[in-house]
Amino acid sequence: MTAEASVEAGLPIRLLHDRVLVRVEGPEGERRSTAGIVIPATASVGRRLSWATAVGVGPNVRSIVAGDRVLFDPDDRSEVELHGREYVLLRERDLHAVAARRVEAEATGLYL
Repeated sequence: MTAEASVEAGLPIRLLHDRVLVRVEGPEGERRSTAGIVIPATASVGRRLSWATAVGVGPNVRSIVAGDRVLFDPDDRSEVELHGREYVLLRERDLHAVAARRVEAEATGLYL
């Protein structure tokens, strides 16, 4: 996939440098525990990371491709709206993990 390519059809943006555009999975408000208990958005559990799907990557991104699931800190983000949908713009170095079938179990990852 090229730097301009994305999972989202017709995405009107070309990302620069090491930027990654992601779509946050699920609602950011209340959530459910594995036992089914509803946890309100106002409940503070400390620093909680969020999963998102990469929908576009810049030309200097080395370890993420569009379609990968990435883990990031929701406090360190820049939001943008495109065609009425909310996205988050991040730097590759601000991502904590990537979940993709192509990631090897013995891989050590990149040190940025």
